Amino acid sequence: MTTYAIGDIQGCDDALQALLRKLDFQPGRDRLLLTGDLVNRGPDSLKVLRRVKSLGASAITVLGNHDLHLLAVAHGSAQRAGDTLQEVLDAPDRDELLDWLRQQPLAHHDAATGVLLVHAGLPPQWTTEQALQLAAEASTQIGGSQAEDFFERMYGNQPDIWDERLHGIERLRFIVNCFTRLRYCDAQGRMHMKPKGAPGTQPRGLMPWFEVPGRKSADTEIIFGHWSTLGQVHWPQAQAHGLDTGCVWGGCLTALNLDTGKIVSSDCAQYRRPGMHGD
Repeated sequence: MTTYAIGDIQGCDDALQALLRKLDFQPGRDRLLLTGDLVNRGPDSLKVLRRVKSLGASAITVLGNHDLHLLAVAHGSAQRAGDTLQEVLDAPDRDELLDWLRQQPLAHHDAATGVLLVHAGLPPQWTTEQALQLAAEASTQIGGSQAEDFFERMYGNQPDIWDERLHGIERLRFIVNCFTRLRYCDAQGRMHMKPKGAPGTQPRGLMPWFEVPGRKSADTEIIFGHWSTLGQVHWPQAQAHGLDTGCVWGGCLTALNLDTGKIVSSDCAQYRRPGMHGD
C-alpha cells in the first residue's frame, strides 16, 4: 500500500485522472490524502466530487475554502465572479454530494504516516492536539443542523488572533479561517489575509505561518495546500509540505509519495490567467 498526498484540484478532473494514471493508483491498495479545494475555478467540479466520493475509504480529503464556499452558496450565499459551481448545484445527485462534502473534516491526523493534513495552516498558538480538537468543534457545526446559520456568517477576517475565550460565530470563523485561508501571520500569531504572494514579497513583520518561531505544532509533519504562489513544495526546517502547485492557474497537479518522499506531477491546462490568484 502506498499513500499519496495530492494538492488542490479545483475542478481539474482531467489533471486528476492523468496524475492517478501516472501513479498507477489502485483503490483498495493505495490511499489518497487530499488537501481540499476539490472544486471551483476549474471546469469539472462535479466530476471531481463524484470521483473522490466514489473512492470511499481510499481517499481522505479535508475541506478547503472553495469547498466551504460551495456549501455556503448551496445554503443561499451569492456566487462570485469566476465561480464554476453551477453544474454541481444543478446536478441530480447534488444533495448526496453536498451532504458528503459537509461531513469531511477540517484537519486529519493520519495514523499510518503520522502527518497532519490541512488545507491552509495552523496559528502558532495551537498544538497539534488542540488543532484537531478545534477542527472537530467547527466540523460539528458545518455538518450539523445549524450549518445554515454558520454559512450565513462565515465570511470575514475578524477575529484575527486566537483567544481561548472566543465563542460563538467569532470562535468558529477564526478556526475555519486558520484551516482554510491562512498564509501569513506576525510573530504573535495575528493573521494577515491580504498578502498572497511568495515568501519574500510580504510586508515587513509578517512570515509564513509555518516559519513563526515557537510554533507549537512544529513537532508534527504537516501537509497543506491553498498557497499556489509558494514557490516550492518542501520546507524542511518547518516539517511542512505545500502541495498547491497552481494546477488551475496553468501549473501542475502534484502528488507526494509519503512512503518515499518522491514528488510526481501532472501538467494542467491553463483554465485561469496568471495574476488572477484568489483565496
